[in-house]
Amino acid sequence: MYGHAYTPETISNMTKMVEENVTAFHQRPLNKRYTVIYCDATYLNVRRDSVSKEALHILLGITPEGFKEIIFFRLYPTESSENYKEMLRDIQQRGVEEVLLFVSDGLRGLTESCLSVFPKAQYQPCWVHITRNVLRLVRAKDKAEIASSLKEVYQASRGEETQLRLQEFIQVYQHKYPKVKALLERTEYLFTYLRFPKNIQRSIYSTNIVEGYNKQLKKQTKRKEQFPNEDSLERFVCDHMIQCNLRFSNRIHRGFNVVQAELNELFDQQYPKN
Repeated sequence: MYGHAYTPETISNMTKMVEENVTAFHQRPLNKRYTVIYCDATYLNVRRDSVSKEALHILLGITPEGFKEIIFFRLYPTESSENYKEMLRDIQQRGVEEVLLFVSDGLRGLTESCLSVFPKAQYQPCWVHITRNVLRLVRAKDKAEIASSLKEVYQASRGEETQLRLQEFIQVYQHKYPKVKALLERTEYLFTYLRFPKNIQRSIYSTNIVEGYNKQLKKQTKRKEQFPNEDSLERFVCDHMIQCNLRFSNRIHRGFNVVQAELNELFDQQYPKN
């Protein structure tokens, strides 16, 4: 478009066409099943009365066949679990019936929001965010050692080994850092990912997949500096997501190509047929 002159009528027609794409994206039917849905938000500059950062909430899913898809997005002034609940109800109305797992950064109340809409699903807090929260409670000189020790916990090869390593970690640091012990002991669903096939565990114990997408999106939006209004942001973001979904549609995410039978069994267990 750059370097060309367009009449106001042409610009109006192009805008209308993009707006139709946005409407179609938000109303399209969705898959019945998702193995995992990641919930995350990123902040973008939007002009209303003044320029402010607002939270673009994103749901990114992986189908049982292993295809990634940006399912839904919506802009809110700030990130909250109630916003995600509203979005999950929306995708439920558009055909999503069965979700095995939700993964998020541990936003307060989000576990309850996810499980209230999809009560048979499971939940996994992001281990990268758990590690960041732990590191905020320790001295600078201990950060590298503790980060390495925690990685050994959640990357252990077997479930029993993971639990054992967590207890060993707590025993080593509980006297020096009692707040770390308290944080880990009150965090629920730490090892839900271990209930899933080993080939995909590294993809589901963190929100790295959706955060990686968010970085790509922000890189593109930086060229805009700010959006003059919400409609302009929606058009830009939606076009970016449609293009990403087209690329995703030809790629099976790492590990999912060899776990089809195991995932089908998990769906049958969590969502038994009457």
